[in-house]
Amino acid sequence: MRDRRVFLLAAVPFVVAAMIPCSASASALVGRNARDVSLTVSRNGQTALLRFHAQGVLHRIRAWGAINALAPTQSRPQVEFRLDYSGGGPFSGGCGRYDGPTLQSVVAACRASDGSYWAAQSWPRIVKPGQAPAHSVWELRLSHWRGPIAEINANVDWALQRYDDVYGQLTYRGAPVHGFRSTHQGAPLDTYGRNLYLDTFNSTYGRGWRRENGFLARRPTGGFCYTLYHGKGDAYRLSSVGPGVTPDVFWSSEAPGPYNQARDLAANQQQKQLLGKACY
Repeated sequence: MRDRRVFLLAAVPFVVAAMIPCSASASALVGRNARDVSLTVSRNGQTALLRFHAQGVLHRIRAWGAINALAPTQSRPQVEFRLDYSGGGPFSGGCGRYDGPTLQSVVAACRASDGSYWAAQSWPRIVKPGQAPAHSVWELRLSHWRGPIAEINANVDWALQRYDDVYGQLTYRGAPVHGFRSTHQGAPLDTYGRNLYLDTFNSTYGRGWRRENGFLARRPTGGFCYTLYHGKGDAYRLSSVGPGVTPDVFWSSEAPGPYNQARDLAANQQQKQLLGKACY
């Protein structure tokens, strides 16, 4: 079961407080619960103007100065946009039809004249455990890249023969995505760390998609493993903010079904190679 839906936006309050240029790392959070999103790119492909409505107000945000992502390093910060929440002065340009990698939760995307891509995605990143993501705040995030995007390479398995678990690796261009510092709760403290957010479908939390939890991609492998002790469902999905200013990425799968010892042993070997031990 693959969840290929493109989410729709709803209008709730969002107020832009800053009206001067600032910076933002990761696919940039530029708004919340936006509507009528449009994207225009400069003729050289290096600057974008994002327009959207929130609470009946038109917002114009200009972004420039970043593309793709750096591999994890402690020698320099991750790439980041320069953002002008005033929209700047007159802006002219255009952008061709999007023909890049398949994206989810897209509200605007295009191919620039220099061959790079710009995209705006909207999805509920921060959700309380057990809550339906559709009822949460929807973040509007902007990205700019050329070439491949990040991937969530995940599988489903069993822990202790009776609990479902989800394990895998977050990668970009074949290399692990991870940070270097985080809180004890797993919140990244640098511009490289990434959390993955796990939702469960038709689980003990209720019908439809419900948030289970969020967890950190581990250093140095970008690996993760999470056991669903309480939120076992019919299907699972993961979402993550892309590294640098690349697009946000998603994964989904059906639950593993009845316990199968041969599959479990094979999965345990994969987990040991990736994480140094089996998930349970």
